[in-house]
Amino acid sequence: MELKDKKEKYIVEKKKGLFTSFGHAFDGIKSAFATEYHMIVHGYFAICVIIAGALFQISYVEWLICLMLIGMVIALELVNTAIEAVTNMITTENNYFAKTAKDVSAGAVLVMSIISAFIGLVIFIPKFIELF
Repeated sequence: MELKDKKEKYIVEKKKGLFTSFGHAFDGIKSAFATEYHMIVHGYFAICVIIAGALFQISYVEWLICLMLIGMVIALELVNTAIEAVTNMITTENNYFAKTAKDVSAGAVLVMSIISAFIGLVIFIPKFIELF
């Protein structure tokens, strides 16, 4: 099969409606949660942060910070998943550049997760201490 034929098989019609585009995006999110263990972990922590925010009645600004951090971690995990999928599609062999791409994208998620955890501690530890 020629490259042109392969590309045409997977190219989606460019003229698509707004709802179709959102549908594809939600399919991607569903797929990531269904296949990626770390997406489930991030989702679990996101739910915990939202519950803690409601229980501790965090401020408007603290809500914005928490929601922004949750969104950034999940978005980076989605990008990481996409990079891994494309890399796996291109090669299944041990390849320095494929490993680097996967490791660096995973590292980006790790950095954002650690920063988010520290910021979460700064927000929630004083509220927890107030209970005692």
